[in-house]
Amino acid sequence: MIYKLSFAVALCFSLCFDLCIAESYVLDDKVGLGRTFDGIGGLSGGGATSRLLVNYAEPYRSQILDYLFKPNFGASLHILKVEIGGDAQTTDGTEPSHMHYENDENFFRGYEWWLMREAEGAVDRFIAAVPFHPCIKLERLPWAFPGWVGHGKNWPYDFPDITASYVVSWILGAKHYHDLNIDYVGIWNERNFDSKYIKVLRDTLDKVGLTGVGIIAADGNWDVSNAMGIDPYLNDAVEVVGAHYPGTTTVIEALKTQKKLWSSEDYSTFNDEVGGGCWARILNQNYVNGLMTATISWNLVASYYEDLPFGRDGLMTAEEPWTGNYVVESPIWITAHTTQFSQPGWTYLQTVGHLVHGGSYVALTDSNGNLTVVIETMTHDHSVCIRPPLLPFNVTAQNVTFQLKGSFASIKELQVWQSRFDFKTKKPFFFKKLSPFKISDGSFTLSLDVDEVYTLTTISTGLKGTYPDPPTSGPFPKVYFDDFNVANPSFSEAPDFADQTGVFEYYINLTDPGPHVFTLRQVVTQMPVTWATDADQTISIIGDYKWQNLTVTCDVFMETVKTGGVFIAARVDKGGQSVRSAKGVFFWVFADGSYKVTNDLVGKTVLAEGLSGTRAYGWHTLTLTVEGQYATGLLNGYPLWKDAVVLGPKNGWAAIGTHSFELAQFDNFAVEAK
Repeated sequence: MIYKLSFAVALCFSLCFDLCIAESYVLDDKVGLGRTFDGIGGLSGGGATSRLLVNYAEPYRSQILDYLFKPNFGASLHILKVEIGGDAQTTDGTEPSHMHYENDENFFRGYEWWLMREAEGAVDRFIAAVPFHPCIKLERLPWAFPGWVGHGKNWPYDFPDITASYVVSWILGAKHYHDLNIDYVGIWNERNFDSKYIKVLRDTLDKVGLTGVGIIAADGNWDVSNAMGIDPYLNDAVEVVGAHYPGTTTVIEALKTQKKLWSSEDYSTFNDEVGGGCWARILNQNYVNGLMTATISWNLVASYYEDLPFGRDGLMTAEEPWTGNYVVESPIWITAHTTQFSQPGWTYLQTVGHLVHGGSYVALTDSNGNLTVVIETMTHDHSVCIRPPLLPFNVTAQNVTFQLKGSFASIKELQVWQSRFDFKTKKPFFFKKLSPFKISDGSFTLSLDVDEVYTLTTISTGLKGTYPDPPTSGPFPKVYFDDFNVANPSFSEAPDFADQTGVFEYYINLTDPGPHVFTLRQVVTQMPVTWATDADQTISIIGDYKWQNLTVTCDVFMETVKTGGVFIAARVDKGGQSVRSAKGVFFWVFADGSYKVTNDLVGKTVLAEGLSGTRAYGWHTLTLTVEGQYATGLLNGYPLWKDAVVLGPKNGWAAIGTHSFELAQFDNFAVEAK
């Protein structure tokens, strides 16, 4: 008994000793500095991830933007990366190109122009009051290209001059039409990079005076660094070596380039508290392990239908413009731990690293006496990202002492901000300001629990911004109507429609003096160049994924003689990268005078078919009613078919679309769901 008691006492003493004795770490700028910090950013696109954001009414839309971009308020992002729309499905939808066709240019399509202006405006208004604050950096990347760029091939680089001119025209248009200065351009590299194209792009940028636009290559893996090591011209053309989802590590070949290293797309994780833990871990360890000086979240804001792929994989959630509801998720405040207390141009200290008992710390300075230290103690299971796989590791509670040396030895006080992911009691808190630390004898000691984030800083301007609670969450309206009668739309897309293949734009039909002057038109006429899986049909979804019994009505107008076709649909169960395999109830009419009802988008499972008398260049009204396991269709108000047996699915979105990549118009769209 005495032995057992002595063993218990010894064990208790050992545990107490391990916890009470603080491990010591040195923060010193005199031993040299590390790499220059380039910032934390968010990505809109890749694809259509901000689709619903533009439809929010004020003041909620501006509040969301403030949480993302306004300095010293929320995430205070340093970098905004956007997609150059390519008319193609690029994850959660399509974004329109500024050049649908080779002789076509329109720099007002889509919403990324607006988003960049809003982001710049939020920062510029702050700079007016607080001079010397850096401007937000803008990056753009094409995930896809209109079909004409590939000359019939699903590859954009066989004609590098054409592709480079297409990309550079977007950058020039951003400046000319929107006064936006693009800082970086990425290289599409989901399959392979093309050295020749990178060099042609650099030459094309330089020839039109865009020498200050840096190229990020290859926006995929680190492979481009191998080629840079043996091709001096390629090495000179690239400013940043960027990788997607690097798992906080880099490769020796990338380090040998001596270029900036970025995690140019990262996170992509459901934004609950585990997602916040993922973000906390990689923001620190991308530098500690991989010397990456910028990390960009895919995506900026989860503003697309949640049942599309990667639902809620954003820094915050804004997926209900019909109610105005949005949610400021934990990744916003985890971002603030870094972004509100350090700016691009600051420098990492060489004295950064891992904590002895798990976790990591980074330290940054502006070389003018300011210091910011960010510490995270995220455990494995509470910080798993969607990719890549995370190897096991342990984190335990610990005491740490930081010794301030060099120019930091004279610091007397540090501001303290804390976030705690409380997975045990479910009472977390984020970005809480604590009492300042008084520095004694050039050091301070901190007791760290697991799953915490701390910022200790000389910067005193931090703020946890807040607005009144947004409206309560609610479903998409059961009764919906849109006649598309908008003479001067703010955006080219109709509210709440989410294009999944093809592009549906507001259109003024000047040849129709009747009721169909203002319509919605599908405008893509050629399969785009894309890395995702576009359907062979075009489709735009809308509504509530939970809809089961509903009636969809729409006026349709085919513009392709004999081979043209259009549809309306209900219970559509898939979109995004899975759109090709979407099932539902699809009511088609064709320009050859026939109709068909199918259980899938590709049209293989036929539920009913026959003659309709429909032709191109005439308006027809389609009505589809789905009730239980039966569906009925009307043409121009008269029954065309009835009681088709629906094989499934039981629920899904409403939709409109075309039989192929063809011109077609839609008007007076209506849904009534039960």
